[in-house]
Amino acid sequence: MITAINHINIKAPSDLLERVRDFYCSVLGLHTGHRPAFQSHGYWLYAGDSSIIHLSEATVLSAGDSDIIATTGYFNHIAFSCQDLAQTKDQLELFGISYTVNTVPETQQVQLFLTDPSGLGVELNFAQAI
Repeated sequence: MITAINHINIKAPSDLLERVRDFYCSVLGLHTGHRPAFQSHGYWLYAGDSSIIHLSEATVLSAGDSDIIATTGYFNHIAFSCQDLAQTKDQLELFGISYTVNTVPETQQVQLFLTDPSGLGVELNFAQAI
């Protein structure tokens, strides 16, 4: 039985992997942390004590990988619970990251929608930020 999301994995070529790491760390405030000594290059990105995004280098592309890299398929976005809406907006603007805002009065949330360097959608949720 599923009880929670453990992590997501983004597999990309080395140069893109570095940009993705920088985006989640510099722009959205995650930090790199311990990663087991796998044979492949990569990073584990943490929110507090939890590794929530695993980045791994795509060194050899198999026949189907080019289709996966070209599109995210049905995978639409990652959603995070966040704090400090004003600071987050300032941070996104500082880095020139465009985003859209959606207000959900029923749940008393403000949502920011943006895209990471690999093309994945990112939803940032701010509870009671209205």
